[in-house]
Amino acid sequence: MAEGSCSHRRSGFSPGLAVLLSGHEAKISPQKTHLVSYHDEIGHQAVERTIERILDLPHKSVVRPPGLIDAAFVRSVLRNQARKFDLDWDKCIHGYHGSVLIDDKGSGQSKVVLDDSSICGKFRSVRGPLLVESSAPFSSARANACVWKGKWMYEVTLETSGVQQLGWATLSCPFTDQKGVGDADDSYSFDGRRVTKWNNDPKPYGQPWAVGDVIGCCINLDAREITFYRNGTSLGVAFGGIRNVEPSKGYYAAISLSEGERCHLNFGSHPFRYPVDGFEPMELPPRSSTFTTYLLRCLFRLLEVQNLEKSESAYFEKLRRVKKFAPLQELFRPISEAICAEFFSAIEVSQGCLEYIAWGSLTTLLLDVFRAREPHDLSCLDQILDLFLQFPGCTSLLQELIVALSCMCKVAPLVLTECPYSGSYPFLALVCHLLRHKDVMCLWWNSEDFSFSFEGFLTRKIPNKHDLQCLVPSVWWPGSSEDEVSMTLTMTTLSDAIKKIEEMHRELCSLVICFIPPVSPTQPPGSVFRSFVQSLVLKARGGDHRMIVNGTFNNTVLVSLYTVILHLLSEGFSMDSSGSASSSKVNCGNGVGFLHKGGKRKFPTQLLFRNDAYYSVIPRIGGSPSILMHHQFDDVEEEVQWDEGCMNDEETHVTHTTVQKPCCCSVTDATIGLRYKESAKYVPSTSKGPCKPMPERPAHVAAECSGRSLSDEIEDKASTSTQSEIEYGYQTLHNLESMPMATQSSSEALKEEELLDVMLLLYHLGISPNFRQAFYFMSQQSQSIYLLEETDRQIREKSCAEQVRRLKEARNSYHEDLVDCVRHCVWCRATLFSPWKQRGMYATCMWVVELLLVLSDSKTIFQYVPEFYVESLVDCFHALRRSDPPFVSPAVFLKQGLASFVTLVVKHFDDTRIVNPDLKDLLLQSISVLVQYKEFMLVFENNREAINRMPRSLLSAFDNRSWIPVSNILFRLCKGSGFASSKNGESSSSATFQVLLRETCIHEQELFFSFLNRLFNTLSWTMTEFSMSIREMQDKHQVADLQQRKCSVIFDISCNLARILEFCTREIPCAFLAGPDMNLRRLTELVVFILNHIISAANAEFFDMTLRRPGQHQEKTNRTMILAPLVGIILNLMECSSTSEHRELNDVIAVFASMDCPTTIHFGLQYLLSYNWSNVLRGDASLAKLAQLEEFSHYFRRITMAVDGEDRILNTGDEEKDDTCCICYSCDSDATFQPCHHRSCFGCISRHLLNSQRCFFCNAVVTSVTRIADS
Repeated sequence: MAEGSCSHRRSGFSPGLAVLLSGHEAKISPQKTHLVSYHDEIGHQAVERTIERILDLPHKSVVRPPGLIDAAFVRSVLRNQARKFDLDWDKCIHGYHGSVLIDDKGSGQSKVVLDDSSICGKFRSVRGPLLVESSAPFSSARANACVWKGKWMYEVTLETSGVQQLGWATLSCPFTDQKGVGDADDSYSFDGRRVTKWNNDPKPYGQPWAVGDVIGCCINLDAREITFYRNGTSLGVAFGGIRNVEPSKGYYAAISLSEGERCHLNFGSHPFRYPVDGFEPMELPPRSSTFTTYLLRCLFRLLEVQNLEKSESAYFEKLRRVKKFAPLQELFRPISEAICAEFFSAIEVSQGCLEYIAWGSLTTLLLDVFRAREPHDLSCLDQILDLFLQFPGCTSLLQELIVALSCMCKVAPLVLTECPYSGSYPFLALVCHLLRHKDVMCLWWNSEDFSFSFEGFLTRKIPNKHDLQCLVPSVWWPGSSEDEVSMTLTMTTLSDAIKKIEEMHRELCSLVICFIPPVSPTQPPGSVFRSFVQSLVLKARGGDHRMIVNGTFNNTVLVSLYTVILHLLSEGFSMDSSGSASSSKVNCGNGVGFLHKGGKRKFPTQLLFRNDAYYSVIPRIGGSPSILMHHQFDDVEEEVQWDEGCMNDEETHVTHTTVQKPCCCSVTDATIGLRYKESAKYVPSTSKGPCKPMPERPAHVAAECSGRSLSDEIEDKASTSTQSEIEYGYQTLHNLESMPMATQSSSEALKEEELLDVMLLLYHLGISPNFRQAFYFMSQQSQSIYLLEETDRQIREKSCAEQVRRLKEARNSYHEDLVDCVRHCVWCRATLFSPWKQRGMYATCMWVVELLLVLSDSKTIFQYVPEFYVESLVDCFHALRRSDPPFVSPAVFLKQGLASFVTLVVKHFDDTRIVNPDLKDLLLQSISVLVQYKEFMLVFENNREAINRMPRSLLSAFDNRSWIPVSNILFRLCKGSGFASSKNGESSSSATFQVLLRETCIHEQELFFSFLNRLFNTLSWTMTEFSMSIREMQDKHQVADLQQRKCSVIFDISCNLARILEFCTREIPCAFLAGPDMNLRRLTELVVFILNHIISAANAEFFDMTLRRPGQHQEKTNRTMILAPLVGIILNLMECSSTSEHRELNDVIAVFASMDCPTTIHFGLQYLLSYNWSNVLRGDASLAKLAQLEEFSHYFRRITMAVDGEDRILNTGDEEKDDTCCICYSCDSDATFQPCHHRSCFGCISRHLLNSQRCFFCNAVVTSVTRIADS
């Protein structure tokens, strides 16, 4: 409505009457009884003046009829007004036809739509002819209307944000499968995905667009300009000097969409969302639109007068006493009924009016009456709804109204100055109150657009980089000079706005859950909600997730639905008698939320075996459902039961019923709130850094985990709403368990376990990508801060003007990236890391971990567990662990509730029942991450499953696929006691697991030797790759970021593998010094190989520069990391040999001396001795051990000199023997292969058979090896 400015919407009154309140807001009070004399001549005809005011008529234009005022009289007055609007519309259409030509194919409807004959490619109509989606690689089309003079526009609402070209084109512009709008002379378009304008050639223009943006496409033919608008903001003139065209051969609105792109076109069938002054729609509004808008304004003024009458305004009392306004007790009904009767009559006779009014003036009226901000005027809104429901045309009008409100939710942006009642909140609050009326809920459910509009209400408009500049105008990080308080307040404001929207989502879903469809047989509550969720999941999973990948399906719908279910299961909610979800009545009824209930737990196994359309294609732990269904399974229990915490060890037994509560219930709301407000100051550390702890909650405030009601613990807050308590036949939802027993026992009843199942799938599809994006920005923020500080340091140190100039340019780029990351992090904190969500996620992890451990005891049931159960659990666990700000201290994160997570990952990372290797990798990578932290390592050391299984399982899992995470884990377990490793304080090393690994290697020699063989091969390969990469970069004289990152990662892995090998030589030296010398020879070859590559790879400065990554200390990126374990390996062998017989020492030296490169070895040993160890090992005990290395070098030198002398004597005059091994040329061929009878030395064939069972020479499979001496 025209009266609907922001200030007026808050009060609900137009400016003309608002002054009567003298600055006081209306207060709703019981209606009083007034006696009105219609024949009283005193007071200047108060009744007539009242009618004139309400109907916006000239003074003294109403002539009072004899008798009482009835609806017929009011309708006659309104019909006179209708004739005036018709005359105005005739004048408007006369000028319109002189500028616009619509080719309606003779239908006479004058509707502007896409012209089917102009389509190149293929479009699919999603809802009506104007919501279209491209189902071809590239589709283009023109509208069926053109313009040649004047100023015109149309709006495009983006349902996706990919490649779309929107604009104008003439008939002379051809469309092909590669060329569309903007690819010809008289064709102009804007593409916000590529931030480009097109007219034959692309040029930069505008801003990036986002899903939910409304793009205004304006053409000014008088000024020969084309301009585009994004959400009402001009992007500037895109094209000037466009060619004039002849009448009836003008410019057509035209679009080109890539495959999967979707948009809604509005040529004037709806009022524009962001109208531009002076520009007209290409399609005329319906004939009755102005009159119906006038009628709704009359209804609004009627309610205003009524509200003023109820108010305590002294000025209005004075007007009433002089009878300038008559009391409305008897006038309200005839006037309101007359207005509504004329309104619905006008809609019925005017084509397209219903849709236009529903999207325009009706929505505006209801929002003005309801008020966009609290407290809402529920009484007046109910009056309007009661009036409308009396007329038959109300059904289709309200159905279209609900669709309009849902579409407005999709495009409603958050505006900082309007928070917390911003974004989609006003539309959600309005529709929630409308749907509390049973009739409205029924007609919505019966409409064809139920699912479409439900999705719309759950959709949120996500801001992009440009939008965040307005939402977060100032940013701050530690060390910056920006305004810290301003950013903190901004984040709090955004959090409050998100909270309001989420409350409305919960209320809407609760209404749907409680709704019982009027069908036979009667369906239980929750059946409608279940059907919607199933169809939503089907859509989300459609086409191998293509709909999510290309943006056709809006991810925010899944996020909103997940948030609703998480709150229901964690916090619980109840509904008042009017159907409103009330957060002040949390957990009343049966006690606490489902996820926080202690004691006995249960899960129906039929959820795993069902064969629904949306569930049958989901991969399971044991393979695809199509394969598993052929397996026979008998005696499967219908329900599994367990006691909470039954999987925990005695030391880690923490449940909701023990004195020590889990983390999710051991933190006060006040503490969480304080921590959350301080989160703006928190800058995430690197992935290896410690977490900032959150104060723990005293035990006496953890009563919510008890089985009793919280009525004694939690005081209900006063409701901010003044809504009336009206009973509409809904079933009050305290907890789902409070439903009648008949419903609860029904197989169709919606159960909490089913909601948990759905919530895990929603997390997997919708939430997990959001967390990945959040952690990306957190990581980038930390890196940008480091780069900014490093650049500032270099600027202070440099004196060259040119270097300073380049550094300042780089600094500006780093600063811009940092500001962008901070803004995104603020948004992520506001939307993802609210305290109640973290609490619910923690409880979810506890519940699912126990469920999976219980199910794993059954081979059959465990195979049918969906993969997303494990994936969602692991992702949710790490999202909590890395959350910003941290949920709890790392010291208690696992101990107080999630100790069984360690049991799960250790028990199943090598479980043969898990078919998908990616799933095993996920569990293995979790261990790899957790063992980096001392607090988590302690939990592993106290876990029975980890102690019994992990060492052997890790050695077995060191294969071609999982060797990287396994090597990382072994490195973390083994580090801390090697040469030069104590300087950095290896806090997460584990003496316990080092002993366990040693015992496993000694007692399972075959497993250890197999592991050792793979370790040799892998380290040799990584060092080769590293050497090649660094040499390639040195030859190019430049270091590319990607190549440097690859080189650095390979080097880190090589260092880890070398440390593991050093551990083996220290703890299991007998594997190298006793028995066959093959392991010792391979170890010696590897040491020499690595030394040779490191020495010859590059000069020291280039080497260290190549390896250094942003944020790393220099001491962690230089060659010390690889040289130290090599020294440690040599010293370990020497130390063990020195405590045994002298022969073993000779064996070590002999093996080194037998290498056909004594000069290389000697140079390598000298390189190790001359390395700057004194600086690296300052204060380290390892420095004293270098004397042993020097002794080894001297002894090696003497031995090799003696061996060289003997070889010269032996080789003088001798010819080469025929039986020398042709592989190594150093030993006799003393072994024969069967069945091919080829020969080599026994050492060569034994080493070859470790990795291949085929002959060197003929590739035949070797069945056995025979020593010639034996035969």
